[in-house]
Amino acid sequence: MENQMIPDIIISRLPIYLRALRHMQDMGKFTTSSQELGVVVGISAAQIRKDLSQFGEFGKQGTGYDIAFLIGQLREILKVERVWDVAVVGMGDMGHALARYQGFSDRGFRVALVFDNDPAKIGAQVGNFVVRDMHEIVGAIRNSGIRLAMLCVPAQVAQEVTDLLVEAGVKAILNYAPISLSVPAGIRVQYLDPSIGLQRMTYYMD
Repeated sequence: MENQMIPDIIISRLPIYLRALRHMQDMGKFTTSSQELGVVVGISAAQIRKDLSQFGEFGKQGTGYDIAFLIGQLREILKVERVWDVAVVGMGDMGHALARYQGFSDRGFRVALVFDNDPAKIGAQVGNFVVRDMHEIVGAIRNSGIRLAMLCVPAQVAQEVTDLLVEAGVKAILNYAPISLSVPAGIRVQYLDPSIGLQRMTYYMD
């Protein structure tokens, strides 16, 4: 089935299933059911079965899902059976944390380049990386063939940096800046703003 025919809300749940299945595997489990998986992720068993059925038949009546097999299938669907190089732009607190984070490598991602425009940070060592000058961003990313970037810059420069990333050939941006970005068709942006998550929760507070 073509990617564009699968609703994005379904795609957004697949990494949640994958994370839960990997945790089950780490706990020594070999099989699971949609009911058990549903309890773990807080999604109904019927919804899980419906989501997975968009991509094929992965379970067996009466025996459920083979966890290792389903992990492999989800990794293929999400295209994380390979390793994707990622650029991190902005070496503030968030950028530093992402550059040093050890949890990407076994999830299909590898930070490859880091950038900043602050002369005091350019050339500095952050984890295993040397901070590159933002002026090099287009050539460096293009030469490296990187298609994914994490944007950790202030809101006032986020669009300008996004334009450079697009020029460099980046096709997907994980944006931590608290601003909506304008990108050409075919470029995907995912937004991560902790304040929005907090505001969503405070609605339910007494």
